[in-house]
Amino acid sequence: MNVVILAAGMGKRMQSALPKVLHPLAGKPLLQHVLDTARSVSNQHASAKVCVIYGHGGAAVQELLAKQPEPVAMALQEQQLGTGHAVMQALPQLDDSVPTLILYGDVPLTSAATLQQLVDVAGNDKLGILTVEQDDPFGLGRIVREQGQIVRIVEQKDASEAERAIKEINSGIMVAPTVKLKQWLSAIRNDNAQGEYYLTDIVALAVADGVPVVSAQPAAVWEVAGVNSKVQLAELERIHQRNIANRLLEQGVTLLDPARIDVRGELVCGRDVTIDVGCVFEGKVELGDGVTVAANSVIINARILAGAQIKPFCHIEDAVVGEVSIIGPYARLRPGTVLAEDVHVGNFVEIKNGQVAAHSKANHLAYIGDATIGARVNIGAGTITCNYDGANKSRTVIEDDAFIGSDSQLVAPVTVGKGATLGAGTTLTKDAPAGKLTISRPRQITIENWVRPVKTKK
Repeated sequence: MNVVILAAGMGKRMQSALPKVLHPLAGKPLLQHVLDTARSVSNQHASAKVCVIYGHGGAAVQELLAKQPEPVAMALQEQQLGTGHAVMQALPQLDDSVPTLILYGDVPLTSAATLQQLVDVAGNDKLGILTVEQDDPFGLGRIVREQGQIVRIVEQKDASEAERAIKEINSGIMVAPTVKLKQWLSAIRNDNAQGEYYLTDIVALAVADGVPVVSAQPAAVWEVAGVNSKVQLAELERIHQRNIANRLLEQGVTLLDPARIDVRGELVCGRDVTIDVGCVFEGKVELGDGVTVAANSVIINARILAGAQIKPFCHIEDAVVGEVSIIGPYARLRPGTVLAEDVHVGNFVEIKNGQVAAHSKANHLAYIGDATIGARVNIGAGTITCNYDGANKSRTVIEDDAFIGSDSQLVAPVTVGKGATLGAGTTLTKDAPAGKLTISRPRQITIENWVRPVKTKK
């Protein structure tokens, strides 16, 4: 199968320098949604080939296409002279022996099942059109039928009053026999209200050639909704997120408000997972059995293992949280953080590239960077690992059962031995021996006869 994706439009109504098809929906460019769906359909067919028609913002679109896991052909549409003209640019790339599926880079939510239904009904020798009934079809091409058979598509500006009353509209998505498609495109004209070459004109040509014109319908109207403005983009974002929420609910996930969750990637949940409002999940996130994620947390490319609790307002990225650990509120776990089971990371604690063994705690106001922390370690409030000297980063090692007093600074590279204690306010620049109390603060003294300065009157 050939797949042609039209993605050359400027998108003036988006009011943006970013090409329309690169605007994100659920954290992924509109065009990427279409590419992923196209691949899922075309991979079922031998010798599948995908070709994207690009134009405005061509360099940025090409950059996206260059990152695809499988090669994508490209064709430039220098002048935007209509949908028919756009498909013409792909013709040299197409395999005549298989049908061609035509998609749109700004129609992101068409399901693979719907496209497969259209492909199946069209077969190798029919022209298949994805149509849908709309209560308000203003501005859209109408499907004109005679005795139940599709005979042509008429655009809004060219339609008669009777034709404008038709509710069945053309989504633009089609499947056509490739040899016939090339013949029909060579015959279409631009003598219409827009002065453009309409892809829809091939329908009348197919009828004239005796090629059956068949149709399929999506499961929902939003599957064929396109994006031409930020308003429409926002509407599709909410539809898409609600669809994701419904799937999670059906899997047994508890969402305290399905309207207030954002999944911008893949969210995999175990049993009895609870997610509160305002949470954002990006990349691939795994939540194990019994995990709770409280309100307004952001989790990116992370694994949260069974029974862990994420309290409100946490930010977790490229990290692993161990079983029955408690994180937050207001905690930040940065890339490279790996927590074992029953680790407590409290409010305003930040960990970066730190590995923390089981049953250790940092409950208040700490920074742990480039550190290896053993089991049953207690890290007091205000503690920091001084891991950066302005040029290089070094590592701090805190062994099992150590106790780090509040307001301590551990100047890496440094090791705190097993069972060691650091007194509050210690600045550690040498290794602390195991099982000993180490303290570096000066002896407390009181200055007699000292008078606090007072403000001088002017």
